[in-house]
Amino acid sequence: MTNPVTCFGEILLRLTPPGNGMLVQANALDLVVGGAEANVASALASLGHDVRFASVVPDNPLGERALAALRACGVDAGHVARTGGRMGLYFLESGSGARPSAITYDRAGSAFACAAPQAIDFAGALEGARLLHCGGITPALGPGGVALARAAHDAARSIGVPICFDGNYRAQLWSAWDSDPAATLRELVADATILIGNHRDISLLLGRPFSGDGARRRREAAEAAFAAFPRLELIASTARQLVNSDHHRIAARVDSRAGHYQTEEIDVSGIVDRIGTGDAFAAGVIDGWLADAGLEAMAQRGLALAALKHSIAGDMCPVSRAMLDGFSAGAGDVRR
Repeated sequence: MTNPVTCFGEILLRLTPPGNGMLVQANALDLVVGGAEANVASALASLGHDVRFASVVPDNPLGERALAALRACGVDAGHVARTGGRMGLYFLESGSGARPSAITYDRAGSAFACAAPQAIDFAGALEGARLLHCGGITPALGPGGVALARAAHDAARSIGVPICFDGNYRAQLWSAWDSDPAATLRELVADATILIGNHRDISLLLGRPFSGDGARRRREAAEAAFAAFPRLELIASTARQLVNSDHHRIAARVDSRAGHYQTEEIDVSGIVDRIGTGDAFAAGVIDGWLADAGLEAMAQRGLALAALKHSIAGDMCPVSRAMLDGFSAGAGDVRR
């Protein structure tokens, strides 16, 4: 395997009432495999990249089901440790019309959240890697998650592997324990070369609001982040306007220290599944970064993958290189 991308985080099972049902109505639940970093790993592998996944799963059939999903996408799961414990779960109620989607977590005390850093062979998972992708969900799980995140960052920095960090702020997780999310995330973002996050994430990190509207506010936030975090080279984000649960308008943006590129806004309607769309965006940005393709290409690839993911059920985005290259907003006719 040549210069793989290593993704690190918790892989989860998602349980969803069929259709757009609510949990209080449910007599059955559909199961898919997901989790933010696993979604990025699967998308990059589907685009043809060599990808390793580092994590911990329980040594039982639920853990094996999760690993099977990664392998099916072409992800190397050889650095996922198996331990005792339980599988992390989350429940999704898919929104429709005026009713938004809702998530209920059941991941406290999971095998991953309780794992000691030495359970994961970070050195092996990062050997020869081009990039480490991780994010803010792992430290949100509790003190053990903070230790895991620090260990991953320390291992990457010790051998000069750049880090892509997705802020992925999850208020439900941070509020469940005596946490200081701003301080913890500042420490981790300080290690990053690429930040996936918008002006609200940067406001949390720096403890200050940003003025202006739209693009001007985003640039002000980006410049403040670049000043605060000397290692940071790129910031990638989306802007989303919700018409209703089935119709969104989305634009993408990538900022560097020297400049920026922001796409035109596109309409995404007839939404099948919003979950994982931010992870698809991150994968598109990383795909452009790996190709040294420039700010415009990173933003456009991120937007394309995010838009395509809205049409795909489940957490993961198994979009091929040909599908990505052939994407154009509004092109919905049958390809023959």
